[in-house]
This record gives sequence, C-alpha cells and structure tokens, in this order.
Amino acid sequence: MKEPKKYFQLTQNDDVADLYIFGDIEKWAYEPAGEQSGVTIIKQLKELTAKTINVHINSYGGDVSEGLAIYNVLREHPARVTTICDGFACSAASVVFMAGDERIMSPASLLMIHNAWTIAMGNASELRKTADDIEVITQASVEAYKQVATISEEEIKALMDAETWILPADAVAYGFATGIDDEEDDGEPKQSAFLSIMQKLTAPMATVAEFNFDVDAIAEAVAAKLDAKRRTGFIITPDSITIDPNMNTPGTVTIDPNMIVSGSITNTPAEQPTGWDAYFKTKEK
Repeated sequence: MKEPKKYFQLTQNDDVADLYIFGDIEKWAYEPAGEQSGVTIIKQLKELTAKTINVHINSYGGDVSEGLAIYNVLREHPARVTTICDGFACSAASVVFMAGDERIMSPASLLMIHNAWTIAMGNASELRKTADDIEVITQASVEAYKQVATISEEEIKALMDAETWILPADAVAYGFATGIDDEEDDGEPKQSAFLSIMQKLTAPMATVAEFNFDVDAIAEAVAAKLDAKRRTGFIITPDSITIDPNMNTPGTVTIDPNMIVSGSITNTPAEQPTGWDAYFKTKEK
C-alpha cells in the first residue's frame, strides 16, 4: 500500500527546528485525511531544545481549542519563533500564525479570519446560551490578533464578522504580518497565473506628490464655457439673466428664485406677425 502523504512534520537541525502544519488541526485527528492533533504538535514542541523555530503553515484551520493551545505553546517557548504562511492560514491556523516573533507571508498566500461557529440543538434557553458562549470563544481569538495588530479591536471584529480573506500587503498593513517573503529572482522564466494576479492586486498604487494648477488657464476655460452658453440663448449680466426666444433655445429653463440675490430675470417674447403679414410669412416658407 502506498504510504500516505505526511501533512505534519517536525525536524531539527542543530539549533533550528522546522515545523510544518499542512492540514486541518483537529482534536481527534485522522492523519491519512490530512488532519493533525494539537496534542501531537504540542507534545513535540515542548520537547524542542532549538533556539529558532520556523513554523510553516498551509491549513484551513480546525478546532479553536487546538489552535489556541498551539499558539500559546509557541508564544511561551524560549526559542525565537518565525511563522510562515506558505499557502492558506485560515481560522484557527491564522491564530497559530500570530504566535511568531516574525510573521512572514509568501507573495502568493492568504490569511482568513472569522468568528467561531458551532452546531447546536436544544430549547430556546440552551440555544441562547450557545450563542453567548460562542461569542466568548471568538473573543479568545480576538485577543491573539490584538497582541500584534495595528488596527483597533472594533476593526478586527468587523473583519471577522465579514469572514475576511487578507492579502499579504493588507496583512502587513493590519499588523498581522511583519513582512512578505520576496526571494530574489533567479532569472528563470516563471508561469503562474495566481502569482501574477496576486502581484497585481498587492502592488502599491501610484501616488502623486504634488498638483500644480494654472489658475489663469482655468479661468479662461470657464469664461469660454460661459460665453458659449450666452450664444445659445442665455444672456448673463451682473444683475440680470435674459432668455432670448429668438435663439430657439431647446428644452425647459427652470430658475430657482431662491438663488437670485439681486437683479431680475427677463423673458422677452418674440414679436409674432398677425393678419396678412402672417399669411405672407406662411406663403414664403
């Protein structure tokens, strides 16, 4: 039978240990399915004598209690801890990510944070208590995020309420990550649609440091626009607005009298021919 892929691995070379969490973190884990028990991870971490621990994470998360336990053991360990998001660090795995003294995002990686959830049944009182309990459990994760975040608790909770996926640049901006791993290009051609999209999404927007306006040019342009309006049937003077019907101005002109400070509005009807004059005018057409 083919040996199943290992989703959890802890190795030590001299004073440096590397922990890989590449699967869901569960209390009762079925390892062939990629699940890992927090008990297994914690036991081995406590036995480590390394001075540096690198924690590589690619996990959708798992049980809140297991994630918090791993987070606390890493925080309490005397070694310098660096957490690296190699793919996804979601839910409980994002809490583990917060344990690092350094928290590094790969360029093509994502964090995801959300509120704790559960499945419940019972009467109204029991369901209300479950809702209250789940809010308290969620707060434990909030506290882990607060230890490193540069945003407020209210902003953290808003991100969790929205079940937010966080790009590397945003993770750094929020304080969740301390940096993005930008390995030097080896010159070899690469083809990765996902990486290309991520780079475009996280690229800083161009900024303009200073605007210089030619005020005279703007004034002349405004004057030209007003002159063009005058030629279409509006005659504007400092104290009056005359609507010239001979200009055949299309549409309806509505003037708000509240906008008139002084002066007057004049609408001079065009002289209309009558009698035989009107008859001959019609014949001329």
